[in-house]
Amino acid sequence: MEYIYAAMLIHKAGGKIDEPTVKKVMQAAGASADDARVKALVAALTGVNIDEAIQKAAVAPVAAAAPAAGGGAAGEAKKEDKKKAAEEEKKTEEAASAGLGALFG
Repeated sequence: MEYIYAAMLIHKAGGKIDEPTVKKVMQAAGASADDARVKALVAALTGVNIDEAIQKAAVAPVAAAAPAAGGGAAGEAKKEDKKKAAEEEKKTEEAASAGLGALFG
């Protein structure tokens, strides 16, 4: 996880995310940098729009309004539809972040 934090810090500071810079940030934080993980991080972030990835990760699902009293079967159907939509959205977000997350398990 510290490798991701290092990359985010470098990005926020406007620097280029490359192996020497990630290693310097890790050493400055008092952590030892594994060369293989640093290479994997840099390779995984090549061509990734980090601002867009952060924005997608920070989006929280909108809370559903409280159902009206006496909704009955129609209310239950709407709840299940919203639940299915929320599950599908969560699966999509998980799939988008799975590639990078799998590198650092």
